[in-house]
Amino acid sequence: MDKVVANRKTTKQITVGDVRVGGKSPISIQSMTNTNTEDVDATVKQINEIHAAGADLVRVSVPTLEAAKAFKKIKSAVKIPIIADIHFDHKIALAVADSADCLRINPGNIGKENKIKEVIQAAKDNEIPIRIGVNAGSLEKELQRKYGEPNSDALVESALRHIDILKKYNFDQFKLSLKASNIDMTVNSYRKISKLIDQPLHLGITESGTLRSGAVKSSIGIGMLLSEGIGDTIRISLASNPVDEVKVGWDILKSLNLRSRGVKIVACPSCSRQNFDVINVVNELESRFEDISDDIEVAIIGCYVNGPGESKAANIGLTGASPKNLMYVNGEPSEKVSNESLVDRIETEVRDQLKRNHNESDIIAKG
Repeated sequence: MDKVVANRKTTKQITVGDVRVGGKSPISIQSMTNTNTEDVDATVKQINEIHAAGADLVRVSVPTLEAAKAFKKIKSAVKIPIIADIHFDHKIALAVADSADCLRINPGNIGKENKIKEVIQAAKDNEIPIRIGVNAGSLEKELQRKYGEPNSDALVESALRHIDILKKYNFDQFKLSLKASNIDMTVNSYRKISKLIDQPLHLGITESGTLRSGAVKSSIGIGMLLSEGIGDTIRISLASNPVDEVKVGWDILKSLNLRSRGVKIVACPSCSRQNFDVINVVNELESRFEDISDDIEVAIIGCYVNGPGESKAANIGLTGASPKNLMYVNGEPSEKVSNESLVDRIETEVRDQLKRNHNESDIIAKG
């Protein structure tokens, strides 16, 4: 289920492959491969893993013309739209424009306007969009001199300069990112640019860190912007497996009730009142539910303080009790479950309920 933020800004909608970005379309999640792009098999394998985790889009770095040749093979072997990430050499962008679903360029390092003009024309000829990526770490030298150090005004000015170039050549099929590793700088940059343009915005806290610290920083920054109605697509930049980026991205959207995918587990932090080991049970269930993409909510509460209320509100709930725990199904008490069997029993009930839902959907579809 995809929900719309009441105050979400309606931006111009563009299309990346078969994924709509902007307008009222769902906020898309993307990640980026970290394999050697010239290793086609390894890159395809990772893209498929990222796709299976729930990504809508995947970005692939194309640092050389040899990588550009590999990119074409990669594109033909995957089903998810892929974005070619280009830095420094505009000729690489020209080489992949006929196979990429989108070109990501950083105008600050792509070169003079005539080179950007060639990239724009290639995007036009192949009917693909461009993402302008402005980063605090690679601002134009004159802006570095003007502002002394990166800040939100410098990022916005850089973005507007390059938007003007695209508009000069009548190109409006683009999205924009303004990223920094600093949360305040990033958030303020997006707030400012959102008031000035109607193009879709790609959100992210760049170089945010490891899985734990990066997830926290990204959740704060991206969450702030999304809750204000700013943002159309997100990437969680982590020094971790790209699959982790997708999982954290989904957790952010699910936490804000913007999109739902897979099993949403509501769990208490546990205390001495718990009647079973909540932490181990939740971790085991989360691991077992990795393959499920259907939307369903499970509440795992260790005692009777909040257990009945949370369990009744979920599709399936478990409230800790002695000598046996009480399982709820669709808001009603269902059965008592021992500690030894509760993980297996919860998993079975989740999968049975999803199977029933699918059967009912098939019956409705057949009329």
